[in-house]
Amino acid sequence: MAPIRLARLPDRTPVRIALLLSPELARSLQDYAEVYAKAYGQTEPLGELIPAMLGAFLDGDREFARLRKSRKAE
Repeated sequence: MAPIRLARLPDRTPVRIALLLSPELARSLQDYAEVYAKAYGQTEPLGELIPAMLGAFLDGDREFARLRKSRKAE
């Protein structure tokens, strides 16, 4: 059978990670969620915001991206 145009979809199975946060960090995250709700007029649970925040942080770290790319090339 000839390959189709759409590539195989990547694994999308969520991975559960349990974290212990300091009280200060937990308050900061809650404050961020409140600011987010005011900015966009929509409340989102922290469980939805935190992965997006981590993704944005990692995507914006150019040194991490460079090192990750060089590691994959090895």
